[in-house]
Amino acid sequence: MFRPHLLVLAASLLLGACTSIQLEPLPEGLTDQPPGDWTERSEQLKTFDTWELSGKLAVKQPSDSGTAIINHWIQERGGYDLELSSSFLGMGRTRLEGVPGFISLTLPDGETYRSGDPEALIKAATGWQLPIDSLVWWIRGLPGPEGDFRLLFDNSDQLAMIRQQGWEIRYDRWRSFIDGYPQLPARITAIKDDKRVRMVVTRWNETTEPSR
Repeated sequence: MFRPHLLVLAASLLLGACTSIQLEPLPEGLTDQPPGDWTERSEQLKTFDTWELSGKLAVKQPSDSGTAIINHWIQERGGYDLELSSSFLGMGRTRLEGVPGFISLTLPDGETYRSGDPEALIKAATGWQLPIDSLVWWIRGLPGPEGDFRLLFDNSDQLAMIRQQGWEIRYDRWRSFIDGYPQLPARITAIKDDKRVRMVVTRWNETTEPSR
């Protein structure tokens, strides 16, 4: 026997499911269609995994904000050695060494902490939410290997934004740092809710020999 109320219920459930899907419009002037050379460019940047940079870091969060000098960020494939200097919260000269999923953090007094949760350890020690494992990728203009992502490009066919893991990474400026490689980010801003991390790169070199 035909029951009209079941048809109404099914239609209301279908409409409810449809309205729960949020179709976010693209920011003006951006497209999610990659340029023709994007595959070649991204593959080249993936092989660029041994390098050293220096610059500045600024973190703005609800509880506290601060800046730091990046004395060096040495990347040797999966391993990193990042040294920061800041008077913020008495951080002084702080060193972060690790690989994906593990970090060793050394404070100015020489005390060292180790953890399998890099982001949690950085937050406990400095108060900053710094997604270090993802930044290793984002700083090169690449999405990280973990989690879904969305890439947005500007009208110059340059990567303008990555959305991943709840973060929006905006590429504010690019520069030709190294001969033979595509342009690299000179300034990026990563935003998640009311948290913001900005990195300005002043020097970027390719390294071929272990530096540590």
